[in-house]
Amino acid sequence: MEIRTPRLILRSARSDDLDGLHAVLSDPRATRWWSTPPHETLEQTREWLDAMIANGPDHPDFVVELDGRVIGKAGFWRLPDVGYILHPDCWGHGLASEAVGAAIDHVFRTCALETLTADVDPDNAASIRLLERLGFVRTGFAERTWNIGGVWKDSLYYALSRADRAAKGAAQAPA
Repeated sequence: MEIRTPRLILRSARSDDLDGLHAVLSDPRATRWWSTPPHETLEQTREWLDAMIANGPDHPDFVVELDGRVIGKAGFWRLPDVGYILHPDCWGHGLASEAVGAAIDHVFRTCALETLTADVDPDNAASIRLLERLGFVRTGFAERTWNIGGVWKDSLYYALSRADRAAKGAAQAPA
């Protein structure tokens, strides 16, 4: 499975993605709001990557490439929950929006889901802006939902309906 955007390739995970993904998942800046602490060993990343590969090539969870280099992942480890992480060197250029938007559009084209969801740390302002830019709306809040490295984190919950995504896409389409 492969999706091309103007700058990125989103594709199924492969075993040779190990070093690129480890560079992302071992970086404390990248994993600050991730569901696990930074990976300390290549073996941790190998297990994570093996699980991603085991989901199969039709599963909508994608490795993200920029200019032939693995820079992160975007998609749905478990439908309907979207997730994404990019290497910090790639932040601030609209790449996460491009990747996540492509993954969302793919899922709405290929799956019979009416609503997608997201769980974001309330302190992760950049991720909140990204979700809202893509059309997600806040649906709830919960305290102490994730224990990451011994620290409790809260959650903001977001949802995106198929109809809202279609309306958002129509509003952004060139005239």
